[in-house]
Amino acid sequence: MARKKSKPLDAEFVMFDVVYSDGSRSSNRRVPTALLGGLDGDEPARDAIIEQDTAIAEKSGRPALAITSLTRSGKTSVEKPAQRPRRERA
Repeated sequence: MARKKSKPLDAEFVMFDVVYSDGSRSSNRRVPTALLGGLDGDEPARDAIIEQDTAIAEKSGRPALAITSLTRSGKTSVEKPAQRPRRERA
């Protein structure tokens, strides 16, 4: 019997990298795709992650940290090393 292919996670969730006020970083935070895409852009993701952080903070007994920056996770672009200037041949 043939095996069914699983649905890709990209269709249901978008991943975000979060940097907090103390400099710590949390990678691949999941936000439902249904919240994103309107005129607000990724701003609803900030609200969803703040809700996740407050729930985690309540369970752990630590205060939630303020979010400094929020960017979509993705394949990082590989920067090409700077080329050295060519020397002219005499």
